[in-house]
Amino acid sequence: MMTIACSVYIVTLNCAAWLQKTLESVQDFAEVIILDSGSTDQTYAIAAAFKNVRISHQDWQGYAAQKSLALAQCQQDWVLNLDGDEVLSTELKLEIMQTIAENKIDALITPINDVFLGVANSKHTKKHAKTRFFRKAKGHYDLANQVHEQVIVDGISQRAQGDIFHHGESSIFIKVQKNNQYSELKAQEKFEKGKQASILKLMLVMPLTFFKSYFIRRSCLNGWRGFVNSMVNAFYAFLKEAKLFEQHLKDKK
Repeated sequence: MMTIACSVYIVTLNCAAWLQKTLESVQDFAEVIILDSGSTDQTYAIAAAFKNVRISHQDWQGYAAQKSLALAQCQQDWVLNLDGDEVLSTELKLEIMQTIAENKIDALITPINDVFLGVANSKHTKKHAKTRFFRKAKGHYDLANQVHEQVIVDGISQRAQGDIFHHGESSIFIKVQKNNQYSELKAQEKFEKGKQASILKLMLVMPLTFFKSYFIRRSCLNGWRGFVNSMVNAFYAFLKEAKLFEQHLKDKK
């Protein structure tokens, strides 16, 4: 098996449900750095079974800060970021190998295929994409972002064709629970950046987000799951705006 000259870095907290599949998908990479913030499940035992994995503990610092600390431990010139519930596709792995070999660009913007209620998005669905593979010297995180952290790349980026499969939304309960947590952090972040609450946006953000998710991003091709997913996404957008109003209300007291 040829070793891929790339470091993979993952931040974890009780990720045993999918970590085995995640690590199997990158077992031919040079190294996998796992920065764990206090798992009490089988995360450590699963990581120990893979020869290319190094796992260590770091108290939670926030999404961007935690990933930045994990990135700093990577020893290869090229790096790939995955979450503990994400699996690298064979197609994307081949693109990564080709990108390293050609050495012409600095990053790949990767489609994230959300596996909702056990079913991946249709190949015709427009997926959201993030920079997950990049030249280490060219990328860094904006530590001001509390959630939905993004790598900022100072160089040439190209959209990848292969997917990363995200398995973290295995039930409606889990998706709603995550959205409640993320909307709290996002509203706090917006408040700290001086964003003002808008009654017009509060009224319109939910229907507009549903329209974007269901029709423009073509979740309508995913059957009833696509409808439910779009409704939950729309409510998440509403929660962010409603909680921003709540932050301003608290500030006035």
